[in-house]
Amino acid sequence: MNRQAKRMMQRQKTTGQDRLDAMRQRQRAITERKKRTPPMQFLKEVRQELRKVNWPTRTELLGYTVVVLVAVVVLTSMVFGMDLSFSKAVLQVFGPN
Repeated sequence: MNRQAKRMMQRQKTTGQDRLDAMRQRQRAITERKKRTPPMQFLKEVRQELRKVNWPTRTELLGYTVVVLVAVVVLTSMVFGMDLSFSKAVLQVFGPN
């Protein structure tokens, strides 16, 4: 049984009062979410999160960069070749006679 089916079964068992309580709780959560974080607190939290990041070493970064550049060159040349061949084929079929 998947999560959605379990939730549906739980909803069917709840009473009207339970539904009202759940709706009020959701409304409170929505209004709490709408409060804005002050800019200084936001920047502090950003710095804290960035400290947790596992940054790549210089050699890993260089390796990843090379892989991306090679992939871009290969895919670009494939698209160019396909475009050229399709355009020649279309001109061959529908070209001026």
